Amino acid sequence: MSIIGFPLLLIPVAICNIIVFLMPGLAFDAALTRVVLPSGATWTIALGDVLVALGVLLLLPEVMKAARPGAKYLIDHLLSLLVLGGIAAEFVMLPQFAHPTVFLLAMLALVDFLSGIALRSRHKRDARATRRAAAKAPDPSLEDKAEHPVAVAVPAPVASPIELAPRTVEPASASAASAASIAEAILLDRPEPVKPAEAVKEDEKSPAR
Repeated sequence: MSIIGFPLLLIPVAICNIIVFLMPGLAFDAALTRVVLPSGATWTIALGDVLVALGVLLLLPEVMKAARPGAKYLIDHLLSLLVLGGIAAEFVMLPQFAHPTVFLLAMLALVDFLSGIALRSRHKRDARATRRAAAKAPDPSLEDKAEHPVAVAVPAPVASPIELAPRTVEPASASAASAASIAEAILLDRPEPVKPAEAVKEDEKSPAR
């Protein structure tokens, strides 16, 4: 079960309020039990001692919550501040809470609040240092590209249609014969010149020799 945002120190503070308002005959100095130590001394465990010990034990998970990455710092700080303000106001304003047990619980709430702020500031500094280190570090992908250049495929040159067409070289004799045949065909196909009508008449009048 997640306990994010719930101030654990509220538990001993709530027990104090229950004792003061609902159990007026029970004092913080009331002895709960007596324990004989190996040294032979007798330790009297009072109700206030149990509440302070409970607050010290609950302070450990509170600090661990603030130290973990990605914690809800704003909610934790606000609730811790409310617990600190409530227990301090009761200790100062109400005579029933004027007891060393309540004072020690207020000091534990103050330690919880200040440790959360200190851990948050440390997380911010670490995040900024990580970003600066990442910005200064060279990109390994660029180094790999520089060490292993990528081969680029160059397309083969395409020959033009003129170059693809085969070139046949005719011998000089064959070209000369073809030129002569073309000239002879032109001369044979050339029509004879037409004589004028007067010249034709004179040819008819002239006697035949």
